[in-house]
Amino acid sequence: MVDFTYVPTWSGMAFTAFVTDVFSRRIVGWRTMNRMPTDLPLDAPEMALWVRDRAGEDVTSVIQHSDAGSQYTAIRYAERLADVGAIASIGTVGDSYDNALAESVVGLYKTECVKIDGPFRTADEPELATLSWVHWFNEHRLHSSIGYLTPLEKENQYYRETNP
Repeated sequence: MVDFTYVPTWSGMAFTAFVTDVFSRRIVGWRTMNRMPTDLPLDAPEMALWVRDRAGEDVTSVIQHSDAGSQYTAIRYAERLADVGAIASIGTVGDSYDNALAESVVGLYKTECVKIDGPFRTADEPELATLSWVHWFNEHRLHSSIGYLTPLEKENQYYRETNP
């Protein structure tokens, strides 16, 4: 699942995009910038592809769900997904329930990172805070939806069971 959010700073808005693995709840890609170029929504999936490729995991036929925002329905975005064999799943316009997990990650980010580490003076500050928060989220935060494991523990458990 993918989504992005706005982060207020003293020098203007920053924007953070996330890619979350639905199975493990792991944030596999993210990007924070001080502007909203067309590259921002593409940068987070690029990180996710790099993370999965580095681990030797095949992403062919992976389903990437997003809301119907123009960033995720752009031709360039669809072409990049097609290049790696990913399948786009786009929610209906104005329905936040279609993208509930991504919205939940954004809500946790704002509560556990932005409110605690902010207010930020520049866009560089939320980028560093996001890096730290994503590390904590993936490696230390327990998630009730995956049996009170961390996302990395959930993935490791899965690979131990499927590759004994």
